[in-house]
Amino acid sequence: MKTCKIVRHGRGEGFRGKQGLNYFSGISAESAGSRAICMHLLVMPPGAEAKPHYHEAHETAIYMLEGASEFRHGPNLENLDRVEAGDFIYIPAGVPHQPFNPTDKPAKALIARTDPNEQESVVLLT
Repeated sequence: MKTCKIVRHGRGEGFRGKQGLNYFSGISAESAGSRAICMHLLVMPPGAEAKPHYHEAHETAIYMLEGASEFRHGPNLENLDRVEAGDFIYIPAGVPHQPFNPTDKPAKALIARTDPNEQESVVLLT
């Protein structure tokens, strides 16, 4: 039977992603039985840096809640952009990217992907 589910902040399990960052498990196939979306909270401490990666066949949307961070992106990670609280980011499926926090304050972001699984579509570049 289909039913709504609530995943309470602070009661869910966190996990360390293949990318090398820690996430709060929000909505996913694992936590809520979703079939087409996952959404997580990411808090990147100062100096944190993900491993270069892409999501094979899934789009990613990010909303920066607090702080600022930067990310490299493109086939050879040749592009560099800075994002701040209030910014939205769209990452198409298959586009390599590498977020990092060069600031002295934590950066908090809400991340949604069209892959319901927490980590299955993550492909590391190195």
